[in-house]
Amino acid sequence: MAIKIIQKQFERIETKYIIKKSLLPQLLADLKSYIEEDTYATSTITNIYFDTENFDLIQDSIAKQHAREKVRMRIYDANPQATSKAFLEIKKKIDGIGYKNRLTATANTIASYVSTSLSLLDEYQDLDIEEPVQSDLTTIRKRYGHIQPKMYIYYDRISFRGKNGSDVRITIDQNLLYRDWDLSLSAGKFGAALLDPSKVIMEVKVPGECPQWLTEIFKTYDIVQESFSKYGTAYRLANTLNKEELTLARNSI
Repeated sequence: MAIKIIQKQFERIETKYIIKKSLLPQLLADLKSYIEEDTYATSTITNIYFDTENFDLIQDSIAKQHAREKVRMRIYDANPQATSKAFLEIKKKIDGIGYKNRLTATANTIASYVSTSLSLLDEYQDLDIEEPVQSDLTTIRKRYGHIQPKMYIYYDRISFRGKNGSDVRITIDQNLLYRDWDLSLSAGKFGAALLDPSKVIMEVKVPGECPQWLTEIFKTYDIVQESFSKYGTAYRLANTLNKEELTLARNSI
């Protein structure tokens, strides 16, 4: 698969809410006048996060340093393989606004690109453009040195978009798993629970303020915004899980 720049930058305000899964049917019923299923309404998402051997990127992100940068490979494939289509994404958050630069290639090509100093973008050298992913990754390498696959995070997602031209997007993530061992894509879907299975993460993504109709519906259900970083939470859990729990998770393949 040739390297392709899908979209240079996403810029939006993202807010997360942790809600009970049992609440979803009624909540979605109340929202149906305002939202509809996205083009790709359901998906399975596999993320591989890249970091240093000592997890310096995520530690700096938790400390709100360097725009909370994260480097990840994302695959929308129920059975991801080395040849699967994948997205390399570099995420930042500045003054509460999330920024994401992205390009796409095969999973093995992206893994090689991130873990080495080689450029995948030689074909663009004759064009007068600055590739933001290339620029961001160069800066990260200068700051941290070598980065490599360090965390696997999986979940099932349902996606919605606003009706009548509304710019709001809502995603619901459930069945979240993580592991910091056996990071091969072909290893399959397994790991420790990243979130209580009885709960889901609802994320609202808008270019500006949250719409009033959504705020009112959330008030009805006493739903309040919560800070939740999937990678940050996985890192904390991986470093606090006791040996018995860790062995059980690793043996439950």
